[in-house]
This record gives sequence, structure tokens and C-alpha cells, in this order.
Amino acid sequence: MSSAHTDTFARDNLPAAEHQPQYLFDLPELQFTAQLNCASELLDRHILEGNGSRICIRAAGLSWTYADLQDKANRIANVLVHDMGVVPGNRVLLHAPNSAMMVACWFAVIKAGAIAVATMPLLRAKELKSVIDKAQIRHALCDFYLAVEVQSAAQQCAALHTVRYFNDDGPAGLDAAMARHSAFFANADTASDDTCIIAFTSGTTGVPKATMHFHRDVMAICACWPRHVLKPCADDVFIGSPPLAFTFGLGGLVLFPMSVGASSVLLEKAGPPQLLEGIQAFGATVLVTAPTSYRALAPHGDALRNSTLRRCVSAGEALPAATRTLWREATGLEMIDGIGATELLHIFISADEAHALPGATGKVVPGYQAQVVDEEGNPVPVGTVGKLAVRGPTGCRYLADERQTMYVRNGWNLTGDAYKMDAEGYFIYQARTDDMIVSSGYNIAGPEVEEALLLHPAVAECAVIGAADEERGQIVHAFVTLRAGLVGNDALVKELQDFVKNTIAPYKYPRSITFVSMLPRTQTGKLQRFKLRDLA
Repeated sequence: MSSAHTDTFARDNLPAAEHQPQYLFDLPELQFTAQLNCASELLDRHILEGNGSRICIRAAGLSWTYADLQDKANRIANVLVHDMGVVPGNRVLLHAPNSAMMVACWFAVIKAGAIAVATMPLLRAKELKSVIDKAQIRHALCDFYLAVEVQSAAQQCAALHTVRYFNDDGPAGLDAAMARHSAFFANADTASDDTCIIAFTSGTTGVPKATMHFHRDVMAICACWPRHVLKPCADDVFIGSPPLAFTFGLGGLVLFPMSVGASSVLLEKAGPPQLLEGIQAFGATVLVTAPTSYRALAPHGDALRNSTLRRCVSAGEALPAATRTLWREATGLEMIDGIGATELLHIFISADEAHALPGATGKVVPGYQAQVVDEEGNPVPVGTVGKLAVRGPTGCRYLADERQTMYVRNGWNLTGDAYKMDAEGYFIYQARTDDMIVSSGYNIAGPEVEEALLLHPAVAECAVIGAADEERGQIVHAFVTLRAGLVGNDALVKELQDFVKNTIAPYKYPRSITFVSMLPRTQTGKLQRFKLRDLA
């Protein structure tokens, strides 16, 4: 296969072959051609097949067909290449809420043979800078309403020199540039193993890890879980809450519906009230969200029973059996649970409604293999708790990161989850094996919150853990030692919470703070987090 990338940064920074997982392409639908551009398959194919008039994206006051999306994406691709100087292999930052223009920009980047680096709209300049530096990003397409944080990050990143904003009415805006360009664009003839996405995930150290995914990976996840578990059809209308910067959101709200010619409702704000309203207003049939949202929506069971909803997908965090039962009793609908990882792009263990087992995530998705292993990587007996190991057509490729050798062992991806498997092949979630806090489907690294807290002049020391919470799964709980002479009270709790919200993404703030005189440490000075968990 022949790479289209003239900027070889991604290929140059792939993990060594011996440190990558074993890839499986056993299914007939996983036989990919040497040259593959996933934008051609997911978008352009529908127009070529005569389905360009089908609705693709719905939003408040907006309805785009597949032909409309292609028109916008092609014009943006021309702007990228001819105005911004983007060449195949360049990384392009995408910073926007879930919107039609965000999707058009994503496809434009893919069409141009560049690499899409999508970021959540809540990220602050400090976090954006880390992403820009790690991926060596030179170009960006952003929502004008988020310009302040992007401009602040750009001032700190000499490499980022070309930024275009959409929803900008000025002559320099992306919208004006699109109008000057043709609606025709010839997609880059990318190789199936050219990187097209760099997705960031946070680790326990707070240092961002960048995962690299190929064009074939995008098509592989469309061929596995949705085809064999979700089973969508062209008349489905998807709706959900995860940001498109999360691979959970990208798959569930863009890739999977478009792989079958269906449509998706994109909500810039997607809390439970907006989801309920959207389901009713747009006739949504497939809901994609985290267990927290399902619990909040359950009291509206009567309205949902009389709606068009037929499929409910839960992922992003472990689904409690009580939440599954609550939802089924409220709506009459059985949930489809699943576990995925940014490193593997999407869901690899799941079960459809007919095979759901309360308390279990499900069985391995066709195309993948999974097992529970011990510290040495050996499979453990049925019913024994161990580390989850997975392999399939997708797998972990960290961008220039020594943690690759920790995630991939003996050809398997170690997801950082503790599981056990029963005699029927169902995988039952136990806990995270590291210190990641998973709250309402968001991965939050404790050390990053600690770093933000330590910037406050009142804080001498602090430690952050995940504390169990019935509604969110976990919440961020901070233990804080104050500087001499200061006394902790409710006013200071709120001040610290607001400070963190203004320093890093607001969803990472500590919802609970305990003031302590000292933190428990070993004789060598290491923090004893297990003692804090006992206190929490």
C-alpha cells in the first residue's frame, strides 16, 4: 500500500511493530483494500449510490442531506488545501461543540488526507496547548464562540499558525472562505494504514496520551459492533450526549449512522432535558449516552414509552444492574451495554437486548477476542478477577509514548479494567485497575486536578481520588491541606471548586472536598491513596 502522507510525522511516530498489538481481520467484512479513504466510504458513497437526498444531520433549525454535508465538506477541504496550505499527514485541530459544521470539518480533514485531532469544547487553553504540542499541530478549524481559549493557546504555541473560525460572519471566517471555493474535491488517495485520527485520552499521570487510528480502523469499528450488536437501519435517527471528540461520540453519532445511511441529531447541549426534548422533537430511534443520563431520564418513562425510541446504548462507564432495571421498568426498553476504549477506538464487549445479562457488560464482539489474565498475562480460571485483555482489528498505538509497552503485552491490549468472566462467556466489570476516575462517562486524571488545586495560594498539599457515587458512578473527591493560619470552611470549598473550573475543564472540578491536617504517606514519602479511599 502507498501512503499519501507527504508529512510523515504520524508514521514516523508509530510504536515499533513489536510493541503493537496483534491485529485480527478474520471476518469477511474486515478485508480492506490497500488504498482507502474512510470519507469516501462513509459520505461520498451515498451520493454515488443515489441517496444524496437522504437526511444526514438534524439539529435545531437545521436539516442537512448527505449531499449537503458533502458540499460543505468539499468546500472546507478546498479551504484547507488552497488557503491554509494543509498537506496530507498534517494534523488539524478541531475545537467545537457537537454540530453540523464540526462534522463537515471532520470530513474535510479526512478528505484532504490530513489527520483530525478533535477536542472537547470544555477544554481550556492550558489543555489545548498540551494537545497542540504533543501532536505538533499547525492548523485549526474552530467554532468562533470558543475563540478565546483557542487564541490563548495559539499565543503559547509557535507551531500553530493557521486558524479559521466557523460561525464567524467576517471576511476572514471559514464560512466566507467556503463560499469562494468549489463544491468539488478529489479525496486524497490514502493508504488504509494512513493515520486519519489522533484521539487524546488522559492517563493517571495527567500527561495526555495520543492514540493513532488508521482509515481502516474507522471502517473496522463500523463493521463490528454496530453490525453485529446494534443492527441499525437507514431509517434510524440517532441522538446522544457524548462529545464528538470522544471516540464514543464520534462512532455513535457520526460513523455508525452514516455507515448505514441513517441520520443523527446533534445537540450542542445534551443534558437529560435536552435529550428528552430531542427524542420527541426529531423522532429519535437510537439513544447513545452514559448510565447517569439514563437514571435522570427514567422518571420520564411514560413519555419515552410513547416515543419513537427503540434502541438504548450505554457506555462510557460501568452500567449498574439497578440502572438497567430502573430503565427497563420505566420505558419497557432493555439497554445495550458495552465497553470500549479510546485506544481501541470503540466497543469490543457488549450484548444486544435479547442477550443482556444484568450486572454483566456482555460478550466479546465479533471480530475481537478477549480474556481475563493475571499479572504475567496468563488466562485465569472462570470466575476469577483479573485484567481485561483484548485484541481485534483495532488496537493501541500511542503517539511517541513509552506507556505503549504497558498497554500492549504479548500482542494483547490491556485496557486497565478489572473483570471476571463467567462460564457462559459474559464479562463482568469489577473496577479500574489504575487511579483513573470515571465520572458520568468522563475520564478524569486525579493528578491533573491536584495540579490545578495546587495553583491556589491557600493549598499546601492535596490528593484527589474517585469516590463512589450512586448517580455518577464516581465523583472527584479532593483531600486538601491548607497553608498555615487558614481554616477550611464552606466558602473556601466553593472558592477552590470555582478556581479549578476556571483552570481546567469544568467537569473535572472536585465535587467533594475534605480538609485534612496531613496526607497519609509511606516512610519514603509516597502517598497512600488506599487510606484516602477508606476515608472517603
